[in-house]
Amino acid sequence: MATETDQMQTNTKPIRVLVVDDSAVMRKLISNLLEKDDEITVVATAMDGIFALAKLEQFRPDVVTLDVDMPRADGLSILRQIVAQSAVPVVMLSSLTATGARTAMEALEIGAVDVVCKPKTAARIGEVAKELIEKVKAATHGRIRQGEGVAVRPGEGARARASGREVKIVAVGASSGGPHALRQWLPQIPADFPCPIVIAQHLPETFTTTFAKWLDEICQIEVREAKAGDPVVPGCALIAPGDAHLTVRRKAAGVEAVLDRSGLVNGHMPSVEVLFRSVAAEYGSEAVALIMTGMGDDGAEGVGEIKRRGGHTIAQDEESCMIFGMPKVAIRRGYVDQVIPLNRIAEYLVATVGLTTKAEIRGNAK
Repeated sequence: MATETDQMQTNTKPIRVLVVDDSAVMRKLISNLLEKDDEITVVATAMDGIFALAKLEQFRPDVVTLDVDMPRADGLSILRQIVAQSAVPVVMLSSLTATGARTAMEALEIGAVDVVCKPKTAARIGEVAKELIEKVKAATHGRIRQGEGVAVRPGEGARARASGREVKIVAVGASSGGPHALRQWLPQIPADFPCPIVIAQHLPETFTTTFAKWLDEICQIEVREAKAGDPVVPGCALIAPGDAHLTVRRKAAGVEAVLDRSGLVNGHMPSVEVLFRSVAAEYGSEAVALIMTGMGDDGAEGVGEIKRRGGHTIAQDEESCMIFGMPKVAIRRGYVDQVIPLNRIAEYLVATVGLTTKAEIRGNAK
């Protein structure tokens, strides 16, 4: 079975990139590391946002890498213009600081496909080479419907509470496009939502703290970055830290969050796979899994494990995904009960935790 990455590698047309950074050294280093990949060619560079807009029109790149801090016109201002004027996906480069994290969140909200943390010194740019190359490749699929599409008929396989069991947790996994998507539906979850929500979102270390606060400001439920020992309770959504896997563990006093820093899984930490398998083990048929926008297959087998244990599984639909990778893999493997558009996720989850029959579930998915 071909993966999303395999499919992209069959495309012989080079990905044309415009590199925008106010540092001549960084422009050269970023261009060099990108062009080490045979599938990427840097067609132009720009020293600031004004030049970038001109070169965008002149060279028509497939992807733009855009520094946040630049003279004359900062990265966010230029990002707004690119989003408003063209469909060219943008990968932001941001410093790994609290200020950089807040700016990155704003960039993702404006419409950037993803963000890469710049090292503190130009000499260390090679440390993010693999990540930047992967995200530039993923960006070519951003906001574009990929593949022939995979559909699940409304109501097909829906089993949430059909067995009479109560839904006691909602586990969510997302990658590229996830911050924006979560910001759309999580604020719609009511304060009295009867079960906890646990989230694995691929983001750099330090960014998840800001991301959680960013969501908490607009949500009715509490949203915070998970800490070891946090109670997993209704009225709260816990987000995995950017440097740890989030798992759950039952104890006599209830369920608590556990952080695992043992290493990357599926190339990620936090990994959706780790979270979903933990939820499957602790909650079984009482779990609901939601897999959302993102490249690759992280979490697909975890969705399958929740399904095998009798839980209910949901995927964000192709049309509303920024990158239809993770959901597509889970769907193709037969692990997804329902495919739901982004603007119906909150409504569907609220309905699902209170439903008792397949017929009612079908009605709410239409």
